[in-house]
Amino acid sequence: MMTQMLGSFAEFERAIMRERTMAGLQAARERGRKGGRRPKLTTERRSEIIGMLKEGRSAAEIARIFRVHRATVGRIRAEVKK
Repeated sequence: MMTQMLGSFAEFERAIMRERTMAGLQAARERGRKGGRRPKLTTERRSEIIGMLKEGRSAAEIARIFRVHRATVGRIRAEVKK
């Protein structure tokens, strides 16, 4: 019975922490903040990559130039094809 009570308190505490976290994130959004990592590439650099892809350069070469992974260049290529 004691173990069940401890489990119930732990669940309750976790629910409270989740509520506080969600409220904090919502308040930050209302202040204009957005979560997550900043984009590695600016829109200008993305357009440069698209231009290089159209020229026929390889994804590996472009990735070395911009210091990103080949998969990043591949994702940009896939977005352009849509």
